[in-house]
Amino acid sequence: MTADAPLLQLRDVRKSYALPRHALLAPRRRIQAVDGLSLEMTAGENLGIVGESGSGKSTLARLAMALEAPDSGTISFAGQDLNALSPAALRLARRDFQMVFQDPYGSLDPRMTVARIVGEPLDMLERLSRAERGERIGEALADVGLRPADAGKYPHEFSGGQRQRIAIARALITRPKLIVADEAVSALDVSVQAQVLNLMADLQQRHGVTYLFVSHNLAVVDHLCSRVVVMHRGRIVEAGDTATVFSRPEHPYTQALLATLPGSANGGISASPAAG
Repeated sequence: MTADAPLLQLRDVRKSYALPRHALLAPRRRIQAVDGLSLEMTAGENLGIVGESGSGKSTLARLAMALEAPDSGTISFAGQDLNALSPAALRLARRDFQMVFQDPYGSLDPRMTVARIVGEPLDMLERLSRAERGERIGEALADVGLRPADAGKYPHEFSGGQRQRIAIARALITRPKLIVADEAVSALDVSVQAQVLNLMADLQQRHGVTYLFVSHNLAVVDHLCSRVVVMHRGRIVEAGDTATVFSRPEHPYTQALLATLPGSANGGISASPAAG
């Protein structure tokens, strides 16, 4: 991959899902979750994906992570078509892209210690000695502001914000180039949201990780992302520099989203970075 080549690229991607039948013999209808979507992002450039629930944001996140395959179109990471890779090659490629999910309570296995949770990606990708593995886990925990002693604890011993730090440590441990964050702070209290966002910004400074940040919260995206894509009914309706899109939105849907935020009458976003 050359210096200016896209880190992540989606070309004319489509994904639909079958809906439950409304009657026993009725034909099954389908909903188009992502409809002819194309975008790209370069390393170091945080991209925000915004829109209401049902706009296709989370489907886009799962497609970008190769957790689901598109019906058509291509998804490339660092020049590789992810859906053309063998299962073994895709498993190795996952070293470079990881995901942080919305729910810090549901995304961590309550039966596993923090050390097992954070170290789990290493077990799939690398052959490390016990000492090397422990060192990498300790480094990842320190990166997110947790102590080495926390490695032996269980998720229920931590607050929501601390659990999301554990989830971020798990994503960081393979030293990825890209982290896809799907509503990563929406389940947290407002004050804790700001702490986690500041942590993510700090980690980018120290490790050069790039974020694809999926959120319904425009103020959060404004805080972290240099570019933004606005989705509506599976399509991109507006895209560009975050400050420009949020201060001078052109599409009526973007204007409607911004109109719900405090300070929208003055143009732009005046809510705090963690506001809902």
